[in-house]
Amino acid sequence: MLTQAQLPQLLLVDDSPVNLDLLRHHLRGKDYTCVTAASGVRAWALLEQEPDRFCAVVLDRMMPEMDGMEVLSRMKQHPVLSQIPVIMQTAAGTQQQILEGLQAGAYYYLVKPYDKATLLAIVDAAVRDHSNYLEIRQDLRRTTATMGLLESATFTFRSPEEAKNLATLLAHAYPDPNRVVTGILELTLNAVEHGNLDIGYAQKTQLLEEDTLDEEITRRLNDPLYASRVATAHFARQTTKLSLQITDQGKGFDWKKYLDFDPDRAFDTHGRGIAMANKLSFDHIEYRGTGNRVITVLDLAPIPQMLVA
Repeated sequence: MLTQAQLPQLLLVDDSPVNLDLLRHHLRGKDYTCVTAASGVRAWALLEQEPDRFCAVVLDRMMPEMDGMEVLSRMKQHPVLSQIPVIMQTAAGTQQQILEGLQAGAYYYLVKPYDKATLLAIVDAAVRDHSNYLEIRQDLRRTTATMGLLESATFTFRSPEEAKNLATLLAHAYPDPNRVVTGILELTLNAVEHGNLDIGYAQKTQLLEEDTLDEEITRRLNDPLYASRVATAHFARQTTKLSLQITDQGKGFDWKKYLDFDPDRAFDTHGRGIAMANKLSFDHIEYRGTGNRVITVLDLAPIPQMLVA
């Protein structure tokens, strides 16, 4: 059992004491420690002082002095704070306003008034995603930098655990492992869960709500219908770019609507992985065929001419 000091810490930011009390009340009994800030200025001071302290920020958009968008903008320019999930909570719920928040980096959204179940589902999703990021970041530190010598390789994998291990390994073949590791992980997990194991978007939503996703993945990995399926990842280093091709043995999917952050999915507990890979991890990703093959590209800085001679 975790001690109070070991519990994940949430930063709740709102200029309304009533709203802060409501957030604390809804989150009472969960395995989180809640820290509150009554202004964007105070929130930024806490974040800047201890960048590694919080696992998620529930951030009000409309505040005097420094609003939520300004806090979010500063976080996204910070090397550590940029990785902390931000849940934007606001009464500004138009499609355009939600899209602005998503494009600025608030990949989780709550429109007031919201119910307790919705808040808990979104907070749990944000904390889960951050926990996964911290775990693979620790693995990155332990992985040898000799992966930078890798020219080309093909890997096979079939489970989420193997996808995570592969993402950690392959990230070290890139100049900035922290930039690409989340994108590689999201795309390899997608190949396993949605591709080979045929877990659709709506079904994953239900499994997450019922907290049975891991159980269903284990069941399908042992089901003869899926047990023989493997995914492959082919890495190649070229003069001007690094490419990674991930292929699964599923039937494919309509990938076009997942390349960008979609306001219609802003309130879902998942579904951001492909857009994050496309916008944050790589310079370009391209799906081919029915959607069971994706190619990622990271452009390399050109070598100065004096070094080429």
